[in-house]
Parts: sequence; C-alpha cells; structure tokens
Amino acid sequence: MGSKKIKRMLFAIVFLFVVLVGAIAAANLDLVKQKLGISTDEQTEASAMLEETEGDGRQRGSNLSAFLQDETFFDPEVKFKSIETYSGRSVFLMMSSVAKDLRIMVVDSTGSLVTGTPFVVELRDVGEYTDSDEDGIIYIDGLRAGEYNVSLKETEGYQVPNTITSIQIKQEIEYQVLDDIEYLIMTEDDIDAEKEDKEVNGAAEAADGTEDTGLKLAEGSAKFGIDVSKWNKTIDWEEVKDAGVEFAIIRCGYRGASSGALVLDPLYEQNIKGAIAADIPVGVYFFTQAVDEVEAVEEASMVIRLIEEYDVDYPVFLDSESAGGSGRADWLEADERTKIHKAFLETISAAGYETGIYGSRNWLNEQVAMEELSDYKTWLAEYTEIPAYEEYYHMWQYTSKGTIDGIDTKVDLNLCYMNIDTSIDHSRGAAGYSGVINGDSGNVPVGGDEEQ
Repeated sequence: MGSKKIKRMLFAIVFLFVVLVGAIAAANLDLVKQKLGISTDEQTEASAMLEETEGDGRQRGSNLSAFLQDETFFDPEVKFKSIETYSGRSVFLMMSSVAKDLRIMVVDSTGSLVTGTPFVVELRDVGEYTDSDEDGIIYIDGLRAGEYNVSLKETEGYQVPNTITSIQIKQEIEYQVLDDIEYLIMTEDDIDAEKEDKEVNGAAEAADGTEDTGLKLAEGSAKFGIDVSKWNKTIDWEEVKDAGVEFAIIRCGYRGASSGALVLDPLYEQNIKGAIAADIPVGVYFFTQAVDEVEAVEEASMVIRLIEEYDVDYPVFLDSESAGGSGRADWLEADERTKIHKAFLETISAAGYETGIYGSRNWLNEQVAMEELSDYKTWLAEYTEIPAYEEYYHMWQYTSKGTIDGIDTKVDLNLCYMNIDTSIDHSRGAAGYSGVINGDSGNVPVGGDEEQ
C-alpha cells in the first residue's frame, strides 16, 4: 500500500476518535465541568438535588452514598427514653385491704415509700383522700365491701400513673399475712422509744416473794429456758448455751403504746442469729397494743415476715400486758381484747406456726377470756413457789430476777412442758416450713400439779 493511502487512513481514524470523544463530552458537559471545578453554583445545587433520596424511598442520581451527607436522614430524636430523661420522679401505687379498709402506699421505682409530699388519691364515686402527714401512706377505713377504682392525682415534680387501679375490699377478715407489711415496720430511730416501749410486767407487780430465782435444770421432762429483749443488752450466746439454757424466746418487736407504730426490737436479729448459731432452739414473742382485728393481723404479719427466714422451733407468743395504764389498748374490755388476740393467733396459725398467749395470772384471769383461746398455747408468768393459776399452761415464767452466764442483766427464767421437735427446719423453703411445730400438747394442770 502506498504511503499516501496509509496517511489518509490514520487521519480518518484520529478524526473519528476526536468526534466520538467530543460527542461523549457534550452529553456529559455538566459532569465534566463539575470534575474540572468550573460548574456554576446553580448547576452544583441542581446536581445535589438529584442526589437526594425522595420520599418514596427511591434513589435519584448516581451518588449512592449521598444519604451519608444528609443531616436529616437519621432521626436525631431518641425513640425510647429512660425514666431519668423525663421531668419528675416516677411514682406508683401499692394497695392492700384486710376488711372494710384500704391502705394505699405511694412508692418509687425502687419500691421505697415516697415521703414529704401530700399526695392525693381518688376513689371513683367515693371521694379524694390526702396523705396529710406526708408519710407515703394513705389509710381509709369504714368502706363497704366491693370493687373500688383508685387513681393518683397529678402532683408537681412527679410522674404519676395514667391508669386507674382496681382493688377488692373485703367484707370479712381473712387471716392472711399482708404482702406489704414491710412498709409499716419501723425501727427505734423512727420513733420516741421511751414513750412507745411501755410493756409492764404484771407478774413482777403481783410477786409474793416466794419465787425461785435459780436455775431449774433437773425438773423431769420440763426444759429450762430464758426470754430476752433489748433490755437484756448484748448477749454472749455461747456462754448462755454452756450455762445449760435449752431454749430462748426472743422479742421480735412491739406496737407503740402511744402512736401504734409497728417497731422492730433493735436487738432481735442479733439475738436470734446468736442463739441459733449457739445451737439454742428459739421461739419469739411480740408485745401487742392492737385496738382492733385489722391491727392484730398487721402485728401477726410483721412477726411472720421477721421469723420466716429462721428455724423457729418454739411457738410464736402474743405478749398480752398493760402499758402502764396509758397504752392505747389498756382500756379494752376483756371480750373485745380476746377477739383481737384471736385475730393475731389465727393469722400466725394459718401461716403454719404454733402460737399462744403470754400473760400474768391476774391479767389472764381478768383481762382475757381464756376459754375462747383454748386452741392455743398458754405461757404463764407467775412469780411464786407454786403457781395458783387455775387453768392449763404450757410454759411457766417463774422469775424475772434470774442470772445467767453471758447476760449482764437480770433475765426471765422459764420452764417448758411441751414436746418440741427441734429436728425439723421451719425456715422458709425448708421441709418443715408449713407444718405444725409441736407434737404433744404438753398441758400442765391446775395449781402446779405439773409433772416435774
């Protein structure tokens, strides 16, 4: 082929290539300008608009990562907020009823009572009630049986439930432990203990001087024991065990003689743990100042809550005594007091524990109708050489002036005539938790004719 023909062919190829490149560039002029940095602002804005994702969810334009530059693509609002992100403290209602009454407690998210605020609750079709003493508890009595709708009114600084809660008010008392009794239990730091802890030992006042203050360690089938409370101060339970003590009845608490508060004995846990650790079987007692059956169920509920984690072999006793004439329950008539005591005893018994009543001879004869309580144990306090009590008793507190190694104060000494099976574990979750504690009744007849 001649050289001229080769030159013409190469020229044609180059020309076609230039034309093709020019056509492509013309078709993509805006993009070329953008790459070369010579595009106008209007063109850049128009191009950016094409890169946006439209509301129908379809991508427009060639930049598939354009959404990453879109500050509005991700919703900056948090969908789920913790309680702390809201203004105000969240509060809730807890309610219980014994019979014809309603107790409402305002609690926070941790289950603690919320105090210091006069919360107002509304009972639909009944009325509004205010926590006037700001203790977090509103108590309403005298209600008719039936279903009630309860709501908490809006309160500044708090997030209140926006729902209405229903509760069934009972007509008759059911002797069951109250689930929310923990909210009513106080310590002596919360009260004036000198004013509230007023139990009076009637047996000491009636003692005739013939009491035996020594240890009765060889009394036939009877077992020797003590009963203690905060008044006996710190106890060395190992020394007590070595001294021959075979059981201990420990005060777990009392109801205030003036205010009616339910109060924990400050040495209860120390005492019951120490006694059990020293292998001394235990029972408990509670000093009552209940003025009605509802309060009796409260007292029993407190006791159950305090003892259920421990192996309590001996009975739970209700301490029925005077508070020196100034106690809120001192002026009850015998039949009314008996009815109230029975509510306590029934509740303890229904929880699976043996139970009974403690009192001096004169108190049991005059202030309680003991024939109505014959299904329960009797713990007699009479400080004489031979008891003159004319009914059966199961334990005898024969002096308040005893001395025991390991206890720096004078201490009450007792004889127990019951057959107590200490091999059974009565703590919650154990096999014996719901069983009857005692086997044989161990009744002791009139006037000290007991088998010694």
